[in-house]
Amino acid sequence: MTQQNPALPTPLWLEREQLADVPGPQTLDWLFNQDSLTRRLTSLSADHFSVTPLHEGWQILRPDECLALDLPTDSEGWVREVYLRGHGEKWVFARSVAARSALQDGGLNMDELGTRSLGELLFSDKAFERGPLQVCRYPGDWLPEADTTDGLWARRSRFSRGPLSLLVAEVFLPNLWNALPTEDHI
Repeated sequence: MTQQNPALPTPLWLEREQLADVPGPQTLDWLFNQDSLTRRLTSLSADHFSVTPLHEGWQILRPDECLALDLPTDSEGWVREVYLRGHGEKWVFARSVAARSALQDGGLNMDELGTRSLGELLFSDKAFERGPLQVCRYPGDWLPEADTTDGLWARRSRFSRGPLSLLVAEVFLPNLWNALPTEDHI
């Protein structure tokens, strides 16, 4: 489980047109691609894609997550943290959250996903609408201890279906960039 220090500054999540620190074209493509990241990683890995759950459970959501989901500060929600892997290598750290009330009323059992990809579920259900993609340089302290690195590119978006809203954040780890043909991700 990711340890959270409330004294740490919250990153500024920005939409594409708000970016001052503009990454290279390949990184921009990965950050703002609207398609399923699961499908893209499955293709890149030649079907050697897997999901490794790290943590799932109820906890108090971070302030930036409450804000993005239009929830009161210190709302409780379901938190799911996983690694998305290609060829067994950690390519993406993903953190998905939803408010308790939204899950109870929304008919999605996040606690039953196991090693299945939440993204694949969201993209296969046409009733889910995706909000705008936002990106930031992710705080290293929000990552699992083995991957604590400041400044990795991350993206997030809100998926909504009726009363159910989920916030999905994806942090692109160095192994992903190393698996791509070129490196312009700095």
